[in-house]
Amino acid sequence: MSQSNQRPVARAWADVDLGAIVANANTVASVSQSRLLPMVKANGYGLGAVQVAGALESLDPWGYGVATLAEGAELRSAGIDRPIVVFSPLVPEGVADVLRHDLRPAIGDLPALEAWIGATDRPFHLEIDTGMARAGLRWHDADALAHALRLVASAPGWEGVFTHFHSADTDDSATTAQWERFHSVVQKLPRRPALIHAANSAAALRGTRFSGDLVRPGIFLYGGAAGGHEPAVAVRLRAPVVSLRTIRAGDTVSYGATWTAPASTEIATIGIGYADGVPRVLGGRTDVELAGTRRPLVGRVTMDLSMVAVPAGTVQCGDVATVYGGLVSLSEQAERAGTISYELLTALGGRVPRLYRH
Repeated sequence: MSQSNQRPVARAWADVDLGAIVANANTVASVSQSRLLPMVKANGYGLGAVQVAGALESLDPWGYGVATLAEGAELRSAGIDRPIVVFSPLVPEGVADVLRHDLRPAIGDLPALEAWIGATDRPFHLEIDTGMARAGLRWHDADALAHALRLVASAPGWEGVFTHFHSADTDDSATTAQWERFHSVVQKLPRRPALIHAANSAAALRGTRFSGDLVRPGIFLYGGAAGGHEPAVAVRLRAPVVSLRTIRAGDTVSYGATWTAPASTEIATIGIGYADGVPRVLGGRTDVELAGTRRPLVGRVTMDLSMVAVPAGTVQCGDVATVYGGLVSLSEQAERAGTISYELLTALGGRVPRLYRH
């Protein structure tokens, strides 16, 4: 058998190419001409935050971005000593925990800002909401901004200011408007902090226009298309054929009997389901790669298993199907599921082994 058809575990697994993740990060750095603050939140977009950060160390990033205190603590426990920014908004009662793990908070409201500055001189990043309407000080809230700027003016820990683009991959005019709103606030700052940042993958891959001092790539690192650039494949979700059967014309497949065989058909059952990260909705709407070609996924995806229609005699038990990362890309599979590549990656089940290749 070729390497792509080998079966390293009993059922579903994910082949993670850390070298591809590093290559994708290199592309972002080269295009943006800015230093990297890679996002490794949600367990490195499902692929393993510790392993991803360890691989990216070779690029000398400024630091790493996470969403939660626990994610930052995990990186610290793994020996990552670069700056780690926690991008979920700081709440006052969380100050002590952030300090204990030597993390940098994202602060986007006055009570949290007052609590942090009152407790410590350690670094923090101030968030400006320029249209995402999720967190941060609104760019047009003159009173709140004036109060915040008075507080940060003499705060030795004020290290950065940032915003978050909501449509950098789809709407140039909206992104430009957000950038201009952001800089209208930056121009009012009592002093320039060391780090100004805004660009996600899509914005960073559009050149230096939105680069600032740092860029915050996420999905592109993990193999999701962004900014008009095609990433190296970072993950291949795979599962072996665990059962074969021939059904007659008129026989149905899976729950709800949503698919009926038009003729005598061989059904290959593969060891992966929605508990592993294959959306249930994909049944009957997409293909997987099997035996070197695309074959239709038929019937509803079940919790643990999925069914593929194949020509008789073309596959055998143990052959490996690739759900995405092969002939069917991550981005295509996400589109077929009516979602985005971020969601497919972060939906990878905990029982799916990640097998790492450098």
